[in-house]
Amino acid sequence: MVPELIAKIEKLGFKVRIESGAGAGAGYPDEMYTNAGAEVVDAEVAWQQEVVVRVRPPSVEEIGNLLEGATFVSLLYPAENQPLLDAFAAQKVNAIALDKVPRISRAQKMDVLSSMSNVSGYRAVLEASHAYQGFMGAQVTAAGTQRPSKMLVIGAGVAGLAALGAGRALGAEVRVFDVRAACKEQVESLGGKFLEVELEESGEGAGGYAKTMSKEFIDAEMALFLEQAKEVDFIITTALIPGRKAPILVKKEHVEAMKPGSVVVDLAAERGGNCEVTVADEAIVHNGVHVIGYTDLPSRMARTSSFFFAGNIRHLLDDMVGENGFHVDLDDAVVRGAIQVHAEMGIMEPPPPPEPSPSKKEDAPPVVAEVKKKDSGPSPVTSALSLLLVFALIFAVGLVAPEKFVQHFTVFVLACFVGWQVVWNVTAALHTPLMSVTNAISGIIIVGGMIQAGVGFQTDAGGLNYAAILGAIAIFVASINIFGGFWVTHRMLKMFRRGDS
Repeated sequence: MVPELIAKIEKLGFKVRIESGAGAGAGYPDEMYTNAGAEVVDAEVAWQQEVVVRVRPPSVEEIGNLLEGATFVSLLYPAENQPLLDAFAAQKVNAIALDKVPRISRAQKMDVLSSMSNVSGYRAVLEASHAYQGFMGAQVTAAGTQRPSKMLVIGAGVAGLAALGAGRALGAEVRVFDVRAACKEQVESLGGKFLEVELEESGEGAGGYAKTMSKEFIDAEMALFLEQAKEVDFIITTALIPGRKAPILVKKEHVEAMKPGSVVVDLAAERGGNCEVTVADEAIVHNGVHVIGYTDLPSRMARTSSFFFAGNIRHLLDDMVGENGFHVDLDDAVVRGAIQVHAEMGIMEPPPPPEPSPSKKEDAPPVVAEVKKKDSGPSPVTSALSLLLVFALIFAVGLVAPEKFVQHFTVFVLACFVGWQVVWNVTAALHTPLMSVTNAISGIIIVGGMIQAGVGFQTDAGGLNYAAILGAIAIFVASINIFGGFWVTHRMLKMFRRGDS
């Protein structure tokens, strides 16, 4: 917990008590909690609360200090800690595992794993740069020029994308590999190069995680990593499969193929490591390559990690407080996914797993030869037929319509066709900023509409001036687009301002 969130939690109906010294390592002395309205207590009293929140799993002995019917919230890793679940059940305590919060949109603000992975990915790059004896970015000096360093990030989850962002910010050339093809757009949007193997296979698993791949895919993957190991200066691994030991992705031969002075940072060290030579909680040198296996990367940025962790807890408690106060609601998808032991029902069976993310090629075979086709809009045949149809329409109108009408109609049709082609060939992700840019085009339309409407809505002969009427309509429609464009621009800019949510 951090002092600045004490008041928000008290608004939910809680009285906040903090174990003495709990925030000291993050730069929060007891006085700051007291000044924020919390009560600082000793360890024995801290365990005797209705709701107890902790970062790491407790010991079996510590569980015995909890009140019967209390709710305990922390990282639990239940698949590896069955004795803890038995102890919670014997003590008749509600045990909520933060690492089991389902990865659904509504639960993102409660997802501790994502928050800590974000910190870990960023810190991994800082640890790598500390061990590396050189610059990350390009340097041009009177003494000589240095090219930017090369970094390979394995896994494009939260930690991998954070590492990509930090590496790019320091000037490195970052390459990213992930078995999930859906990550490609995210990687490229952050300035990274997405690597792919010569076999195409979907790596999408349940809940947004990666799944175990086929032997053919893994063999191609290992060959790719060996090729990259000879070129890159940094390898940062982030691959984890829920409930299982971390897969070995960087073998001993990969490390030995790297240049002396290169760095490997293994973010999966606590789960056995993605690198074959990783030693958990240690930084070793193997064949001249630094291999970092720290498992406390979030704690190396304790103040920031505490703020994010406390924010996740605050949102979880907010979700669990209803009209009648705090309670464990098993009908809540977030609570049902995270709760491992119920005070009255005992150890809970896991809920049905979430459906895998939809694949773009649902009917594709598991492994096929790579045949990639870029979606570049309509086919040449379709475009040619469209052009022929347009010209045929203009020719037909030209046979029966006045010359002046034909000129305006031709401009109108060509403008529609060109505008359609321009928008069609813009990536869908850029359609929102494109709407903002069209303000300039709408301004031109308004000027033209004013010229047409300015001559009056009646002709000299007393009839209706249809051009003026259309001009007035154009002014109205273009005005809506301009104001909407500015509104969209304002919303987009607000997203990137510090302090705005």
